[in-house]
Amino acid sequence: MASQGFTNFSYGVLLPGPVMDNKGILSDEEFGLATVLQEAGQGHLMAQWPMPGTDDDLKRKFLQQAKHLHETSPGEGGIIGYASRARKLLADSAEGVNPLDGWSPSVPEGVALEPGSARYAELEEKGGGEVGACGFVLVAGGLGERLGYGDIKLKLPTELCTETSYLTLYCAQIQALQTRYGEGRLLPLAIMVSDDTADKTSAELDAHQHFGLDPKQVTLIKQEKVPAIQDNDGRFVLEDGDKYQISTKPHGHGDVHTLMHRCGVARRWREDGVRWCVFMQDTNGLALHSLAAALGVSVELELEVNSMAIPRKAKQAVGGIARLTREDGSAMTVNVEYNQLDPLLRGSGHKDGDTNDPETGFSPYPGNINQLLFAMGPYCEVLEKTGGALEEFVNPKYADESRTTFKKPTRLECMMQDYPKLLSPEAKVGFTSMAPWLCFSPVKNSLGDAQAAQAKGTPPASASSGEADQYHLWAELLRKLGCAVETGAVQEYEGIGVSLSPRIVVQPGIAVTLHELKSVVPSPADVKISADSTLLVLGAGTVVIDKLDLDGTLILQAAAGETLHVKRLTVRNSGWHCQALTAEERDSAAETLRMRGYRLAKGEQCEASGAKVIDRSDTVSTGAL
Repeated sequence: MASQGFTNFSYGVLLPGPVMDNKGILSDEEFGLATVLQEAGQGHLMAQWPMPGTDDDLKRKFLQQAKHLHETSPGEGGIIGYASRARKLLADSAEGVNPLDGWSPSVPEGVALEPGSARYAELEEKGGGEVGACGFVLVAGGLGERLGYGDIKLKLPTELCTETSYLTLYCAQIQALQTRYGEGRLLPLAIMVSDDTADKTSAELDAHQHFGLDPKQVTLIKQEKVPAIQDNDGRFVLEDGDKYQISTKPHGHGDVHTLMHRCGVARRWREDGVRWCVFMQDTNGLALHSLAAALGVSVELELEVNSMAIPRKAKQAVGGIARLTREDGSAMTVNVEYNQLDPLLRGSGHKDGDTNDPETGFSPYPGNINQLLFAMGPYCEVLEKTGGALEEFVNPKYADESRTTFKKPTRLECMMQDYPKLLSPEAKVGFTSMAPWLCFSPVKNSLGDAQAAQAKGTPPASASSGEADQYHLWAELLRKLGCAVETGAVQEYEGIGVSLSPRIVVQPGIAVTLHELKSVVPSPADVKISADSTLLVLGAGTVVIDKLDLDGTLILQAAAGETLHVKRLTVRNSGWHCQALTAEERDSAAETLRMRGYRLAKGEQCEASGAKVIDRSDTVSTGAL
């Protein structure tokens, strides 16, 4: 039987008796790792070890996991530093310490843009010259389990008309921007993956030849996990039923900055001439349509950090971007969580707290969407100084009002939008705010969560709303240009109300930005699309639509080097329609349909492809043109 308590003092640290009993089977490195664990306050993890001869390989495996956690732990000090920071943050949390005490908020520097306005066109043109100097960072460490999907979220289809996955879409957009603005340069893509997604993401890229990108321009950077914590003493917890496995949890997407530094990606990109770093989420299919305009804002205001944002109502449950200052001269422009912003304003002399501007109807503090645009030079300099380690926080779920025990283990976390906290007060940080339909439509909620969100008046963020927003983007951009595009009715699928028509998809090879779309419809007043129509403009060539009257489904496709010119065309057919799944279909339908609650019924269609000119004075119904 293993001895109890502490029986020896080694390396200046008292070790549990069971560790000393097993010293003879451990190498010097393994014994040193046990010492590190004890110094981190984690001796309890080894307190139940049996005598040598029992589970010896499992003990060594446990210590190898401890080594990995120590070496990959974010911040300074490995797991010793991690545990120390955890105890401090947990003590502050238990005492109700507000980390923003002493800070006073004010409206940050930034620009609110309206697509279709002269100002938007000006900034989009100004930023267009910088698109070819961008590198893209995709945060994609999660699986789709929350959505009812058993694979990586990047494989989810953005919409059912083309079934283009998010990964396909992002790669196609980067390739299109590279072709049009890169001047022969490759625009690099870094994808932050996790243990859950690394192999599947790599396999998906390989299976599809990196979706047209050069393999050397794509880099996977893997995020590691951190130990789960069971109490205010910062004690790590073992996996249920396995006394030789430390339970771990994700540390948050803020690790992307540490990885960009540790893996040498940021430094390499800068050396290769990348001037801008674009951060985006894995299932926001609208992320890059406003990139040129946002770059224009960064250039004009000389911003180191430009946070993409959306208008938010006062007290809306969305974090607000604010300029924070203290009496000692400290200053930063960061996201402030909505439940902190209002009391912070009231405590700083704003008696009404977070209120809407009478002129705009929105709060002057725009909503954070975790889409960021960094100037590459200053970013690399900050990473060299700090290693990219961000300020951490802890959010334990307490079991009762004593705030001493947790409902379940917690962990330290960090958020990528907190990067400005690493900057000096003089650093230029601002925002670009645009309507959500142009830049923000995350897909993250299950049907149940989406129903609850919509009931509260917030976007459902479901697969169905994400698809609806894909179609709405192109319909609205065409309207901004002057096309007559009718609005489809809102219909309910699985308790979620969405408008899935007209279904309009313009692939990246044809257009990504509003400026590029202008060349597709040079005479917008002559383009009419009915409320329940489907228009797909596909390929990587040139499609020009002079005059179109569409009531049904039309597919236009031009490959690279081809020009498909529609001079005059009227289409009338039964088209495609979304149909709710029946009870029987729900049981057998694919996951991607069950999470939507409908399928796409493809009826009559008209299509044209290749290099040709179409000039029809008659009405066309179906078939190839």
